[in-house]
Amino acid sequence: MLSIARSTLKGIFRDRIFQGILVIVVLFPFIPSIATLSMRQVTELSLTLSLSLVSFILLLLSVFLGGTSLWKDIERRYTFSVLGLPLTRGRYLLGKFAGTAVFTLFVSFVLGVVTFLVVFWASGLYPPDRPVVWGNLAVCIVFEALKYILVIAVAFLFSSVSTSFFLPVFGTIAIFLTGNVSQQVYDYIHSTSGASLSPLVRQSALALYYFLPNFESFNLKVNAIYGIPLSPSGILLSFAYFGVYTTIVLSLAVLVFSRREMR
Repeated sequence: MLSIARSTLKGIFRDRIFQGILVIVVLFPFIPSIATLSMRQVTELSLTLSLSLVSFILLLLSVFLGGTSLWKDIERRYTFSVLGLPLTRGRYLLGKFAGTAVFTLFVSFVLGVVTFLVVFWASGLYPPDRPVVWGNLAVCIVFEALKYILVIAVAFLFSSVSTSFFLPVFGTIAIFLTGNVSQQVYDYIHSTSGASLSPLVRQSALALYYFLPNFESFNLKVNAIYGIPLSPSGILLSFAYFGVYTTIVLSLAVLVFSRREMR
């Protein structure tokens, strides 16, 4: 499995994906200049724009790497030669996932360093009303990485059943968008405004809430931007949620891929 992970990492770098990310990173130094247009809260706006750009890059990375990695190997018939070795399909899929996840962590680290530099620069030029809590920013970026690793796991689940890249890519995007609003739907159902909904709608929405991944639980941007203290219990619960949900999704992907007919 480790050899598959290393091979996946080499393939990602060989495809010059990291070089493309570095091109986008060039946008980061312009963020403090753009933030000055607000005239106030320049550091807070620099944090907001930087974290939004980090999320956008990681979203593109997770959807397209997770959605096409397995499919490309099958299309190139690389999978058939690898599976001819004493290697199970499950270990092969997990190796591919591990390589993609490690690359995502590496990119998150690079983007995190750039974000720290940009925010440090902006806070030096325009001192904020409240000090930047660097620990919150670090934890926020870590949980952004975890969120998109979970997105990759979902993409691999779709890839294990699909014969093209359309379902993994667009299916993952649909799950991502739904998972980002599921918490708001849940809160609305339990509010006074949601009391007028029919029982069928309420139960269906609740079932989807518990079934789909809740990506909002990884969103710590408000804590990083405004220095709101983090809840240790909330951090532990989110981390446990990531571990349990990712394990379930990967287990389903391995089960499906192991029974899939390869042609």
